[in-house]
Amino acid sequence: MKIASRLANVSESATLAIAAKAKAMKAQGIDVINFGVGEPDFDTPPAIKAACKAALDAGKTKYTPASGIPELKAAVCAWTKRLHNVDYSAKQCIITCGGKHALANAFLALVDPGDKVLIPAPYWVSYPEQVKLAGGVPVIVTATLADGFRLNPAALRAALKGVKIFVLNTPNNPGGFAYTTAETRAIADVLREFPDVIVFADEIYELLVYGGRKFVSLPAIAPELKDRTILFNGAAKTFSMTGWRIGWALGPVPVIEAMGAVQSQMTSNPTTMAQWATVEGLNNPPPEVEQMRAEFEIRGKLMADGLNAIPGVKCLSAEGAFYCFPDLSAHFGRTIDGQKITGSVSLAEALLEKAHVAVVPGEPFGADAHVRLSFACSRQQIQAGVERIAMLLK
Repeated sequence: MKIASRLANVSESATLAIAAKAKAMKAQGIDVINFGVGEPDFDTPPAIKAACKAALDAGKTKYTPASGIPELKAAVCAWTKRLHNVDYSAKQCIITCGGKHALANAFLALVDPGDKVLIPAPYWVSYPEQVKLAGGVPVIVTATLADGFRLNPAALRAALKGVKIFVLNTPNNPGGFAYTTAETRAIADVLREFPDVIVFADEIYELLVYGGRKFVSLPAIAPELKDRTILFNGAAKTFSMTGWRIGWALGPVPVIEAMGAVQSQMTSNPTTMAQWATVEGLNNPPPEVEQMRAEFEIRGKLMADGLNAIPGVKCLSAEGAFYCFPDLSAHFGRTIDGQKITGSVSLAEALLEKAHVAVVPGEPFGADAHVRLSFACSRQQIQAGVERIAMLLK
């Protein structure tokens, strides 16, 4: 049976593959410290779970409109207005089965075969794969640790020629950085020079910023870009609702309608009771949201400080999201406990098999010198895991 050619260059999600291997080792009784999964370790806030139970008790278990219930669209628009002072109507909003689904819908709705999509590296692993599934061509422009992984405006200007879509992810997965207001404004200044470029602004980590930073949404800082910007977000990170699979997108009505047409044929509506639970979270943000952010800030500093204390390791202090993305390339070329280290993949394999620490190699993020570690785990696990890494690298 011949598999469709569109899948020839599409890879399995590296983060999910590492998670599966770590879980298999744990099932064998091996004590694995898992820094691999981008998922908060906190429970979903009780008020949100109660809203879901109330929806179940009220019989809200049937189909909804394919693009989501009006109440959740209104809540998303109100949330965006409160946080960023940017106005959207319900017609400019679609509710999806997670943030990843929103992005997939948008790429399928906008990308024709051969269209170029500019993606700064390091990037979330699914961006280029979704572009390829839609028939597009990922164009990668690389930022380095020396630049704090920020995209230089001059490099952006040079790379935007001939591009249909530009993907902007801040706070960033996997880089753990967040653009400042001034840096976002500089990006907006360049984008003004390219009036035909569509912007995909992935803002799913919008509340997870540290060190007194305040996240600023692109259309809030550059209103004139709003009509060609699509905002992507979801409940997973903010409310620790990863398994609930609720995401959304905000943008121009024709694009949102096209995404809705894709969704109507792919999945129909997101889970009904999960939509109602998210209404509660957005309309009445529970105190656990800030409690999680504050704890993540402590953990991020703990992990970055520990990694930077290891000889040959360089790590940016966490500014946003819940990841550290250290450069371990000084250890490439070594043989560690009998295993030759040739890059991030073999290093991640050695860390898992020899030190029983799960990390994600940087190669599928477009940065092979690095590995990604999630600090969405306890302080004790962070300390123990970093110590294991230090021992192995010695």
